[in-house]
Amino acid sequence: MARSLQDKLATLDPARREAIEAEADRLHTEYLTLQELRKAKQWTQRQLADSLDIQQATVAKYERQTDLLLSTLTSYVQAMGGNLKLMVEFPGKAPVALEGLGDTEEPRRRRRAVRAQGEAAGRT
Repeated sequence: MARSLQDKLATLDPARREAIEAEADRLHTEYLTLQELRKAKQWTQRQLADSLDIQQATVAKYERQTDLLLSTLTSYVQAMGGNLKLMVEFPGKAPVALEGLGDTEEPRRRRRAVRAQGEAAGRT
């Protein structure tokens, strides 16, 4: 007869069960999806979209994608006040942080300038 995980955990010593649950929580927080990351910060898709100056549907699309540009991912994290770090690890070597990948300032300025030009053209 199969036993559920909850049944198995219920038979454990309380200290052991607590340690297992704490480790499960720790591992879960290490591997959050973009949606879980946003929800952990208690942000809605609308709030994030407003911060990024994009549509809410675009945030929903980002959260469904499994392959994003580093600049997009960096913007997503920075919009919520975070800082994205990219680490490279090789066997037997200390981890190395890559710098400058996914910088978003220049593309964001360009998008705003293009949008402003379009709005100005629409007013004339």
